[in-house]
Amino acid sequence: MVAEKPILADSIAKVLSDGRSSHRKGWNGVCSVSEYTGLFKGKTAKFKVTSTCGHVMSLDFPSRFNNWNTVDPNELFACPTEKKEANPKHKMNQFLASEARDCDYLVLWLDCDKEGENICFEVIEAVQSSMRKPKTGNIMDVVFRARFSAVIERELKDAMQNLVKPNINESLSVDARQELDLRIGCAFTRFQTKYFQDKYGDLDSTLISFGPCQTPTLAFCVNRHDQIVQFKPEPYWLISCEIEVLKKPVKLEWKRERLFDKDVVQMYYLRLKDKEAAIVTDVVSKELTKDKPKALNTVELLRIASSAFGIGPAQTMSVAEHLYTRGFISYPRTETTSYPTGFNFNATLQQQTSNSRWGDVARQLLAEGISKPKGGQDVGDHPPITPMKGDDGQLSGDHLRLYEYITQHFIATVMKPCRYESITVRFLINNEEFTLQTRKVIDPGFTSVMSWQAIDDTEVPTSFSKGQSYPIREIKIVERETTPPGYLTESELITLMEKFQIGTDASIPVHINNISTRNYVKVESGRRLIPTKLGIALVRGYLRIDHELVEPTMRSEVEAQLTLIAKGVAEYKTVTNHALENFRRKFVYFVQNVGLVDSLFEDSFTPLADTGKPFSRCGKCRRFMKLVSARPQRLFCATCQETYSLPSGGKDITFRIHGENKCPLDDFDLIYLSAPGGKLARSYALCPYCFNNPPFPDMKEHSGCNACTHPSCPHSMITQGVAQCLNNCYNGQGVLVLDPQSGPKWRLVCNKCPSVVTLFEGASKLKIVDNECVNCGAKKVHADFKANVKELDDKNSYNGCVFCDQDKLGTLLNFNHAHLNVDALRNSMNRMNISRGRGRGRGGRGGRRGGRNPRASRGR
Repeated sequence: MVAEKPILADSIAKVLSDGRSSHRKGWNGVCSVSEYTGLFKGKTAKFKVTSTCGHVMSLDFPSRFNNWNTVDPNELFACPTEKKEANPKHKMNQFLASEARDCDYLVLWLDCDKEGENICFEVIEAVQSSMRKPKTGNIMDVVFRARFSAVIERELKDAMQNLVKPNINESLSVDARQELDLRIGCAFTRFQTKYFQDKYGDLDSTLISFGPCQTPTLAFCVNRHDQIVQFKPEPYWLISCEIEVLKKPVKLEWKRERLFDKDVVQMYYLRLKDKEAAIVTDVVSKELTKDKPKALNTVELLRIASSAFGIGPAQTMSVAEHLYTRGFISYPRTETTSYPTGFNFNATLQQQTSNSRWGDVARQLLAEGISKPKGGQDVGDHPPITPMKGDDGQLSGDHLRLYEYITQHFIATVMKPCRYESITVRFLINNEEFTLQTRKVIDPGFTSVMSWQAIDDTEVPTSFSKGQSYPIREIKIVERETTPPGYLTESELITLMEKFQIGTDASIPVHINNISTRNYVKVESGRRLIPTKLGIALVRGYLRIDHELVEPTMRSEVEAQLTLIAKGVAEYKTVTNHALENFRRKFVYFVQNVGLVDSLFEDSFTPLADTGKPFSRCGKCRRFMKLVSARPQRLFCATCQETYSLPSGGKDITFRIHGENKCPLDDFDLIYLSAPGGKLARSYALCPYCFNNPPFPDMKEHSGCNACTHPSCPHSMITQGVAQCLNNCYNGQGVLVLDPQSGPKWRLVCNKCPSVVTLFEGASKLKIVDNECVNCGAKKVHADFKANVKELDDKNSYNGCVFCDQDKLGTLLNFNHAHLNVDALRNSMNRMNISRGRGRGRGGRGGRRGGRNPRASRGR
């Protein structure tokens, strides 16, 4: 049995085994495994319960299509795609397969939404070769799906008794969305990122991204910004009147409200200014109601969390997920606002009777009976979000605030509406009508729990009757101005996205988070979304070229087609091919007319040539390139008109020249990246050209000198590497490499993971010797000290294997940040054997560059 998260797997096992399950940590170090014996299909069976950590697989392009410099983005609309492990470190496919070995049945407990359905089939793919083959030969005959909406005993046991089959159509709709978002998003994003970052230096964004949902979301914010900027305030005038009632001032409202012609208002005022009394002409009393809310769905939860608590959508879903997995609330991703038939309101209310704030209300509802909930919409996914147990003092902070709101909302839905009396009093002053409106609460109803929605009593000191006269205390002309609308709040944006079907209840927080993290909008006080120069320029540019790129209608049409796939009405390939061809044509037209967007960028941003400061020499022209410090940091050669990207890592990452060192292959100055504090493993040297154009087939793009396989370069992994990483990271590919500028606090740093070995602090010189240790295969190290060192028998130098001599060297070595004990190195029979030239023969003269003249080898 496979759940979506380890904590869910633990809860499922505990409930279904009645607390009798045994528990162990999975060998991948991430998932847990619970085991127990019980009944399945009337027979005794051994149950094994584990989980994934979200998606097992992710969709991507083959590696040859992931080089931004060599692949035309237009190819991405039709090139192959492949499924890759979503998190290779977790080794989830291998883990699931090993745990499923010799199992007869598979029961899937993934979250009950379309994404969960998609993960179901990823799990099936992972385990089907390990499970025992059914007699029919069809693996799906022994695969079942549990459907549940809350992590509580009643729901879980009911789901186990009513297993169904996973829905392939819903899974395919997710596959279709993934493919469309990948191909469309990557094509536009790669093109415009390269185009604009190679021209402007102060964009302050590492990625100029486009998304079929993200871009219309941004457009809503920019449209509101344009309304504000283009707004022209208009003066208007009104007549303010104040009467005296039992020696207290009471303000009346002018029936005409406001006029934009001052002379007309002046005319009315002249007719009124000398009058002394206002006469009551009518008193109208009505009993009104304020409706209680519908049952709570995800979108409403996101709106309230943002507007009332100041919690962003992404954080809200994270908190809600935490509450759900721990059994406090039902599944938090749902579009339904109608309780299912047979919903046990009394049981849910009973859990709240001990609450100090609304326990009395819950007990009263149980005693008197609930009020029928307001009609909502059942979209066939999950029931509305409801509390599943009391908090019992276990929650605090955002978790408590969100839980309390969900509980208050639920209780409000089964209470009576708020009833109040509204009294409108009409007055005449020289035939001009003024009004006074008062309200008095008759029954607070649901507002006694949702107090922020309470009706305020606005009673006046007396009751009015027709014909009464009241003295006028003051009457005057008031001048005001029309005001622009405010910037969109997250709450308002969520409403617009729901209205125009931009994204789903699960993806809405992602799209809003994306436009914020990519510097398209800034989130200001009150969760207001204020577009940046970059966001404004992009949307206005899209509108110049193709307004459909930013309008919500196009995406909502695609969403409608994806829904048809989920319902089994439309074919996966038909929908995706049609949508991709449509967007491909738009992409081609966008590329041809990108100058229309560029003209807006010219007005907003600084050209790359005018940005940054001289930093390091270009290997082609030998002139200084400029270091552009705005996100993303990069080097720009004005002579060659070429841009070289640099490692990203935030504002803390700094670059400096790596002494007088140059790359022997292309003559570029080497630069050194340093990261502060606990990020020691991020410090290394790199060649700007090699970083963007890997010189050897076994080097990945964006690799530093610590991953370079040049056999003789004094800065490469081959010459500066000592041994395989003690953490055995990336299946043994990690190598401990000398950090060249770490002295006098010298360190060996893994070029794949954060493992660090500090050694010989205070040594004046440290170098890697080209001799191997005969015991473990690691390279030897030579260290020189200015004075004699006790651990070295009062000598001032050391030459040997630090791994085999660790006991002798004592405090001169520190393996605390290497994650594993050094014995792992000694016991391994397959050392890196770096000095024997891993990569030799693939690089050097026989490599891609070839020859002795590095410039000739690069076509120069």
